[in-house]
Formats: sequence, structure tokens, C-alpha cells
Amino acid sequence: MAQTNKLKIFNDPIYGFIGTPNELIFNLIAHPYFQRLRRISQMGLSYLVYPGAHHTRFHHALGCMHLMRKAIDVLRFKQVDITKDEENGLLAAILLHDVGHGPFSHALEYALVPKISHEELSLQFMTQLNEEFEGTLATAIQIFKGEHPKKFLNQLVSSQLDVDRLDYLKRDSFYTGVAEGNISSERMITMLNVADGGLVVEEKGIYSVEKFLMARRFMYWQVYLHKTSLVAEQLLLKVMKRARFLLLNKETVACSAELLYFLLLDENKIADTDMLAQFAKLDDIDVLYALKTWQDHPDFILAKLSGMLVNRNLLHIKIKNKPLDPQKVDEKRKQVQADYQLLDDDVDYFIFTGELQNRAYDHTKQNIHILTKNGKLTDVAKASDHLNLKALSKTVTKYYVCYPKEGI
Repeated sequence: MAQTNKLKIFNDPIYGFIGTPNELIFNLIAHPYFQRLRRISQMGLSYLVYPGAHHTRFHHALGCMHLMRKAIDVLRFKQVDITKDEENGLLAAILLHDVGHGPFSHALEYALVPKISHEELSLQFMTQLNEEFEGTLATAIQIFKGEHPKKFLNQLVSSQLDVDRLDYLKRDSFYTGVAEGNISSERMITMLNVADGGLVVEEKGIYSVEKFLMARRFMYWQVYLHKTSLVAEQLLLKVMKRARFLLLNKETVACSAELLYFLLLDENKIADTDMLAQFAKLDDIDVLYALKTWQDHPDFILAKLSGMLVNRNLLHIKIKNKPLDPQKVDEKRKQVQADYQLLDDDVDYFIFTGELQNRAYDHTKQNIHILTKNGKLTDVAKASDHLNLKALSKTVTKYYVCYPKEGI
């Protein structure tokens, strides 16, 4: 393990100066696994809608670590016992919680590494780092897996009111310019406490929780599930599918060695140790280079889809509150097939349907509890006098269809 006595300070546009609390955290930040996050977009292809949304997972991870330090200080001030080892575990776990994200974050989840989530890949990276750092990440791994006996430690890293959400809502709101998503993360943290071993919010913080849940709902519909971002990410998935199809049919598809490895990845070898080493080299740059190259590929489908993304000439998308009429979709399919002279199996590259779901608060899982002044715990949806808060517990489903704009 590398040794250093340097104190690193990052100037963050959200929180100001963020320092490294100790040598372990400094060395984790300096590690190539973590530095790779500088080349992983936080919000996928959302920059095609919000030009400022070019921040990375690196920004987000540092912000989470900063908020975690604040949370630890607040809880200790309220006489909550957090040992030095648990503190280091929390900081390391939240710092590395997204280290397993692939290119463009959620946009290509499962597309390059089938059946394995970014959380599982993060755990694999953390396990490898634990060996490299001589077992100093054991507590961090226990917390990350949700297995620490102190439940509130696990909840700080992963729950419906965790440090992760407190940072990404505020950060994504800032970089997109969507003011509705702006929350007071610091205010929320000062209201945290522990009761019956679990993380709770003191009663005077209930309005901050309401604002947090409403902001999350706004950000999902207005940003994360924005129709243009949605169609762009679906196109990216279609591009990867086509490239894989051509490669399996012995066609030449030029790309980086790392991307080629995953396009040809055998599902039976996803547990191979070489896979993690290759994934550690893969980032947004590999995909962007491929898209620029493939827009001139002789295969019409690969070239057309890649050009759409590079030049932001995307498919048209319609979103409805009820299921689409299958007959109308079929008529549009026939029109697209005729316009593009496509085979039956290839029409789905250019016209497809899907569903969107959004639920800001799940009252059946990891509830947000309000600690009342008389010491009782109440679910936030029951404690709130905000009529819309109960509605946020319901899943809203919308339906969409994507198809080409007029003309080729």
C-alpha cells in the first residue's frame, strides 16, 4: 500500500473545500480504480438535454464522503457511539459505493456485463482493494453489504434517506439547473439521529424530509426520466446490441480492446478475474470513440444509430398515461420498415415501446422514520400533514413509443 503524508483538498462547487480525513482515504482516492470515475458520467446521456450535466461519478463520490463526515460529526454530538474503525468503514464504503459503474453509469447497466449490477461490481472492486490495503476495508465491506450489526451504519450508506441520495439530488440539480431538485443536504443531516438502532429524523426535520421526497419526484420526471434522455439511452443500448450482433457474425467492428472484450464477453466467464481487470480500464471514452467510428460503418443500422447519438438527431418519442394502441404501433412499424427497407428482425432497432415507473417513497421498504418529541417512531407518510406525501408512495406508470422522425 502506498504511503503518503500529503493532505489533499478538493474545491467542490457544491460544498466548497473537501479535505481528505486520513491516509487511507487519500490512498483510495489516488487509486486507479477510483480515478477511473473521473471518466464516468454521473448522469449518462442527460447532457444531451441539460448541457451542464457533464459532472462525473468522481465528483459525486467525493461529495458523498464529505456529507458522511458531516453525518458522523452530528451523530457523535448527539451521543451516538461511532468508533474510529466504524468511521473509516463509513467513509470508505460511501467513497467506493459507485466504483463499479460502467460507461455512462446506468445507461449501459447489464448491457456490457450481463446479470451483474454496478453494486455487485463495486463489491468485487472493494474486495480486491481490501486485499491490496491489507484488510483495512473489512468494516467498509460489511457496511456496504448491509451486514453490520449497527443498522444505522448500513442505512447511512444505503436506504431511502442515505448520504448517496442527499448528494446526487443536490449535485444533479446544480449541474442541470433544475431548481426544483435543490435540497438542503446539510439541514437534513443536522436532523438525523439514531433510535432503536436505526437511522431516524427528528420531528423538527419533517418538512425537510417532505422537501427531499418532493424534490426526488421532480428530478425523476423532469431529469432522470426525461423523454430525450430516455430515447438517447435506449439508442445507446441498441447500438451495443447491433455491434455485438455484427461481431458474432464475423463482421469487423472497430473499437477499443476493452470495449471489444465486453461486446464478445461470454456470460459463462463473467466471474473470471480477468473480467474485473478489463472493466477497470473501461470508461465513457471507449464508447464515445466507438460511436464516432461506427457512424461511418458499412452496416446501415449501426451507422445510422451511432450517427443519431453523435449528432443528437434522435428518434421521436411519445409518452402516454395508458398503454399504447397495438394497432397504431404496428402501422408505424410497417411504415418504418418500408422507409428504411429493413428486414422483419431489424425493425425493432428503430421503433420500440416501453414503460416508465416512478415512486418517490416506498413505504414497504426501509421506511423513513420520524422521531417525535415523546420518543415515538412514526413513518414519514403518516407523520406528515402534506396530502401529496401519501400519493408519492404509489407507483406511477407511463408508456412510451420511439420511432424515427419523418424521412431518412
